[in-house]
Amino acid sequence: MSAETPAADGQFTLRRQQFRAWRGTRPFWAGLFVLLSGLPIAYFPYANLQIGHLTLAMATTAGAGSLIIGVLLVVLGVSLWFQKHVRVFAGVAAILLALVSIPVSNLGGFLIGFLLALVGGAMAVAWAPGPPPAGQLAGHATTGTGGAPGGTDHDTTVLRPVDGVGEPNDLSGTNPANGANGRHSAG
Repeated sequence: MSAETPAADGQFTLRRQQFRAWRGTRPFWAGLFVLLSGLPIAYFPYANLQIGHLTLAMATTAGAGSLIIGVLLVVLGVSLWFQKHVRVFAGVAAILLALVSIPVSNLGGFLIGFLLALVGGAMAVAWAPGPPPAGQLAGHATTGTGGAPGGTDHDTTVLRPVDGVGEPNDLSGTNPANGANGRHSAG
């Protein structure tokens, strides 16, 4: 296959568009910043700088703590990519770990890891999923969710009759039809 083969260009373009679509549905850049923040925080306490015959060790007394903080930040970054519903937890945890890394890990990886974790954590907390594309929304209305039949009612604010008698299938007595909204019920 030569470099001028159109199939190779089409395959690359297809993969790039698939990656862009995947990246657009999750806090990708927040996950990347949080992941990258863990690397200097975990690395610098174990690094030795050679200047001629002089070895400068940057080790701290809490080297294991730095390693744990760095690994946790890497795991939070990966979880932001693949588990987008934990974005608020992962963002807040990244910010807290960045703050803890200041006294533990050489000023948070010489402020590099600290700033990356703060920015990535803030981006993760601020990220919100966009509206689904119009074609995808129509597809969900006809097929249902999770293999449910096409006539599935997606409005769950009002209980619908299940058994056909006409009364909602509600055993708690806290539905809006009888004047109770569930705020004052104990169980």
